[in-house]
This record gives sequence, C-alpha cells and structure tokens, in this order.
Amino acid sequence: MSSISRIFLLAALLPLIFQSTSCKKKEEQPPAKQTRVSATKAYEKYFGPAPTTDKGSCYAFVIYFPSAREPGKVVPFPFFTFDEGSIKKVAVERLIGGMEVPAYKNEILQPFAAGTHLLALQQQDDVVKIDLSRGFLNTGKKYEGMLNALVMTLTQFDGVKGVRLLSDGKEPDFAKGTLFPGASSVRDPSPPRLLSVTAVKEKGAKNVEEVSAYFDRPVEIEELIIADKEGRPFQGELFHSVFDMAAVLKPKDPSAFKAGMPVKARWKVTDKLGRTANGDEELALEVKEH
Repeated sequence: MSSISRIFLLAALLPLIFQSTSCKKKEEQPPAKQTRVSATKAYEKYFGPAPTTDKGSCYAFVIYFPSAREPGKVVPFPFFTFDEGSIKKVAVERLIGGMEVPAYKNEILQPFAAGTHLLALQQQDDVVKIDLSRGFLNTGKKYEGMLNALVMTLTQFDGVKGVRLLSDGKEPDFAKGTLFPGASSVRDPSPPRLLSVTAVKEKGAKNVEEVSAYFDRPVEIEELIIADKEGRPFQGELFHSVFDMAAVLKPKDPSAFKAGMPVKARWKVTDKLGRTANGDEELALEVKEH
C-alpha cells in the first residue's frame, strides 16, 4: 500500500515513517517469509525484541536525544534503517536534526544550532571521530546532554567504544580527547505514546487511501477507534503496519477525510516490554502525499 521514503523513529517520527510500508491484515498469512530485524543490544534493552519484516535486511537501533527535564541525561528512541553501511552517519544526522514532536513537547532538548551539519565521520580502531560544522552548539545550551547523546548513540554499534568530537576540524574546549559512554545518563522510556493520525494519498489525488495512527515504538494494538469530532467512528478495514508502528484504517468512505479536520482517537497499546498505555484524544488530521 503506502510506500515510504526514509528511516524512521519509531519512534520516531512521522516524516521518517514513510519508508517502506506493506500493510497486512493481522489475521492473514504474510505474503513472504518474515525475518527478524537485526537490532543493537541498546534497542533490545529499551524496547524489547525487534519486529519482523518481509522487506529484506533491516536494522533497528536507538538514537538518544538530550532530555529537557533532566539536564545531562538522554532519552532513547527506536529507529530503523535498511542501509547498514551508513547507519552511524544516519544516526548522527538524525540526532543533529532534533525531534520536534508534539507528543514530546518540552521533554527533548535541541542543543544543535539551525544549519548544523556533519562534515565527516570516520572510525579508527574502536573510536569514531565526527566533525561538525562551526558554531554547531546553540548559544546558552548546556553541552553535557549533547555529548552524552552523541556518545551513547554511536557506542551502541559493534566495535565502537569511544567518540572524538571536532568542530570544523578542531576539538572544542569542552570535549577534549576520547569521550566514553555512561549508562547512568539514560532515562528509561516512558509508556508508549500516540504521535499523530495521518492520512496518505497519491500525489494529486482527491481522496486519501488510508489513515494511520502512529505510535512512538513497535506496539501491540489492543484497541483503536478513529472517529469524527462528534465521536462517530469511521468505518473500514483495520490493518497493522510494518514494524508494528501503526494501526492503519482503509476507510469505507475516503472522501470523508480532509487535511486539518479534527479526528478523535481512542487507543490502548502495549509495547514489547509490557508497558501499557491508553488515550482518548482529539488531533488535527495530517495528510501526506507519496
């Protein structure tokens, strides 16, 4: 059904979730052999067993974002990619880009200045050296959480034990030498959260194809009702998305969905480590073209 275009957060995050979705009814047999996604130990520690996929080789990992509530600490979020060769580069670039998601408003700090980009990433023995553009740190932002985020994100990968940080080829005063991880800097993930309700349609099409409720990690969906602002449920077939990140409604009346309209979502989910959450909330419908 919908096809996707880049890596995604599980968490993470809607612009990222459009990367490869072949939705299937949960009660139907999969059309191809399901294989377990390769996951880092960090992913398994914070989010449990990785989901399965029939889309080829896929890799699950964690990006640690600086916490706004506990300065110096970091918050783990799950991400996926189909490109193992560039996984470290992808992780750093996503971290630099930050995570502005309403469900996590005021919980994630963005220490990187707008326009910051990765100049180079190289690994020598067990140390990864990253070079960021000049002036990458937001004025007035503390750097401890940012350093912990970079180091914890990169040292989850096999063969990486430390990180050296450069800015335009030079070591910043606050990050001399090789930096090593500290697990005590990590906050445990909160229970699952609903990120958005988003419809997708072909570019230029009048009506949407499907409407998805996206969560911040792989979950088992125990209940999901998508309704209009008066609480009347939309009718249609319900599917489960690839990577268990969303519930997907194939609506009976696609013309009923318009960008920005208020929709209500009642949901109950459990993540792979048994954390259960539920909600009953109203959101503005997002519409994406593909």
